[in-house]
Amino acid sequence: MKIRELDNVVLKKDIKKYGLNEGDVGTVVYVHGKGEAFMVEFIEASGHTIAVLTLEPKDIRPMKKREILHAREFA
Repeated sequence: MKIRELDNVVLKKDIKKYGLNEGDVGTVVYVHGKGEAFMVEFIEASGHTIAVLTLEPKDIRPMKKREILHAREFA
């Protein structure tokens, strides 16, 4: 499945520097080139941005249609 701008994606690894965990959901805000990298925004439920990161395809995956979101407290 091709990842496009405004798609929700799932993080495939922890990024401790920003307090992000594998499984956290972000939104693609920019696609570099033909998908060589993706700028992904991660936000709190209040809408406050936690981080905007440029990630490689190996770091994220598209959300599956039958997945459900869950909440966790952000430290």
